[in-house]
Amino acid sequence: MSEAIDTSLSKSRSKAAAQPAAFEMPKFELPNFEIPKMEIPAAFREIAEKSVSQAKETYEKMKSAAEEATDVLEDTYAAASKGASDYGLKVIEAARANTNAAFDFATQLMTVKSLSEMVELSTAHTRKQFEALATQSKELAAIAQKVATDSAEPVKESFGKVFKKVA
Repeated sequence: MSEAIDTSLSKSRSKAAAQPAAFEMPKFELPNFEIPKMEIPAAFREIAEKSVSQAKETYEKMKSAAEEATDVLEDTYAAASKGASDYGLKVIEAARANTNAAFDFATQLMTVKSLSEMVELSTAHTRKQFEALATQSKELAAIAQKVATDSAEPVKESFGKVFKKVA
């Protein structure tokens, strides 16, 4: 019985060896072609050289413009950052002044002896605070306008110059 199995295995092996594998690529001989050397006409060569030089010129202009724009944006960012810091400091200063005025008012209220004195003190404090608020608002608006102008004007001028160069 084992002989029968051995002979059937050897027959199937010999058949497999005679057939090519299913995934093998057949081998073809390719003819040896020589690519002829062609001479490029002078006119085409000239056009190509002009195109390359124009592309280099345009690249240099764009690179220069981009560097200038980057410098302007860095300067503008620094100015805006400083302006925002100044604005924040002014807000803190105003808050401190208003808080001190409120504590002073509360202290003065503790010493009041009559209702008329309290009304007079309250009226004076309210008038003083409205004046302070008006002054603080004007100062904050002036700082905000200065920051906006200082930030926008250089950008506007620089981008105008940059786009003129590139065009």
